[in-house]
Amino acid sequence: MNIGIVLYPTYGGSGVVATELGKGLAAHGHNVHFISYARPMRLNEFHENISFHEVSFSAYPLFEYPPYDLALASHLVDIITYQKLDLLHVHYAIPHATSAYLANQILRESGRAIPFITTLHGTDITIVGCDPSYASVVTFSINKSNGVTAVSEYLRDETYSRFEIDQEIEVISNFIDLERFRKTEKSHFKKALCPNGEKILVHVSNFREVKRVSDTVEIFNYVLENGIKAHLLLLGDGPDRQKVETRCRELKICDKVRFLGKQEKVEEILSIADLFLIPSGSETFGLAALEAMSCSVPVISSNIGGLPELNIHGETGYLCDLGDTDAMGEFAASLLKDDEKWAQFSKNARKRAEKFEQSKVIAHYESYYEKVMHTMSIK
Repeated sequence: MNIGIVLYPTYGGSGVVATELGKGLAAHGHNVHFISYARPMRLNEFHENISFHEVSFSAYPLFEYPPYDLALASHLVDIITYQKLDLLHVHYAIPHATSAYLANQILRESGRAIPFITTLHGTDITIVGCDPSYASVVTFSINKSNGVTAVSEYLRDETYSRFEIDQEIEVISNFIDLERFRKTEKSHFKKALCPNGEKILVHVSNFREVKRVSDTVEIFNYVLENGIKAHLLLLGDGPDRQKVETRCRELKICDKVRFLGKQEKVEEILSIADLFLIPSGSETFGLAALEAMSCSVPVISSNIGGLPELNIHGETGYLCDLGDTDAMGEFAASLLKDDEKWAQFSKNARKRAEKFEQSKVIAHYESYYEKVMHTMSIK
């Protein structure tokens, strides 16, 4: 198939999933065309079946905010026409599904419209999409899609409850490259960071308020106060970083917390981690947690969204009420003090991650593509 993938190129989960999906499809022999305003972060290697199309748009004085959605729709018309795409797969409802629908309406005039599938990832439904400024457009665009998928059962149910959707939503979970994300020998690396055998706790996010990165600091401080020698590694960056740094100073633990910024090879850091913290306030799946589990790292998380579908309480880690940093800290400390239990949780985490193996999920997408192309009309 000749497939177009529209995505955000940023550090967040939807862009990572869309990029890895496209790379996997290319490895299966499909021609994949990535379409975005910048090159996706994980699209960093050449592949003969992969092309990238940058959406450029002009900032005219008339426009206070350049209309990216219209520029995208125009680019889609050209790419579908001249690259002869069979299918368009857009990730994140706003504005990608809307732009895809508009492009198809333009192409309908010449009989060149193609099916498009919308994958819902999270905040496009639970936060942004519910804003009255966008809700009606989101509803319309989802209903006009030729196929709709969601990355978790939680997100599917939330979509039905928040919007008047008359489409069947297929749940196709996020996935993991088990070969890339596996525990590897990095003892020299851990020794450099923790010369006295300290434990390592890790958090990865885009440092938005909803990720509650400050809660990771509170959890970590609880671990320290329980006599455990440890370091906290924070990967990523974003608007809440200053707030988190300030809290570290207030607690006088800056010497034990390291801000590593955005990292491409997170699997190398996860290979030396003892625990992964994800106290997020909104997590429709929990891709970062899955990456940690695939590297045999137990997870301490909030019990919101899709996290309970991934992190099994008392087996792969622990689930706690949102904001209950004392409970999270207590579970973290107890696990770090019990080597036998930690080893079992570590093994369980990897085994759980194997259920989300990449090739299985890509095969699910391929089957769904075929279903949409053969059974659904162009809307």
